[in-house]
Amino acid sequence: MPKLMQSPILEESMALIDREFGPHQFTPAEYAVVRRVIHSTADFEFKQLVTFSAESIAAALQHLADGGPIVVDVTMVRQGVASMVARTFQNPLLTAVTAGDPAAVGRTRTETGLRRCLDHYPNALVVIGNAPTALLALCDRIDQGTACPALVIGAPVGFVAVEASKQRLAQTPVPQIRVTGRKGGSPAAAAILNALLVLAWEQS
Repeated sequence: MPKLMQSPILEESMALIDREFGPHQFTPAEYAVVRRVIHSTADFEFKQLVTFSAESIAAALQHLADGGPIVVDVTMVRQGVASMVARTFQNPLLTAVTAGDPAAVGRTRTETGLRRCLDHYPNALVVIGNAPTALLALCDRIDQGTACPALVIGAPVGFVAVEASKQRLAQTPVPQIRVTGRKGGSPAAAAILNALLVLAWEQS
């Protein structure tokens, strides 16, 4: 496929990041992901925070190119990726929070919505940019053998249960891209998926 058109401002921003990034051990594909996160956050600390499991990028690119479903946790992540999904493979795009049960007791709406999405698409690519409760629920499903996501982007942000949820994800065997520590958020999670969509499109 031809390269996706990028605005001159985006190209200039990426060139600036390239000049400031410094030495690294990332593969070209991993670097493309991390660079896009830095572009979305203006935070070079993500150079040390974004981690990749073995075969995570290959698994993601295959799933996306095959038109596999994507489940995101919150509306902000959806808004950040919807345009790129539409420009590339038009994968089914589900949002957990809108599928959730607002009347559920003891569970967040995003958590219940993610469970419902996984009931229909247990092998989806799952993006968590906000809700650690949803990431913990996903890890429960993985441990139970009722979900085997093609890839998990684990990037919730904040304080309560955030680091614990990421550590739990790290212990699962599924392909994953994580933002370690307290940082992350919808912009970072969306940037990771958008970078993967671009890579999959240009390699297809």
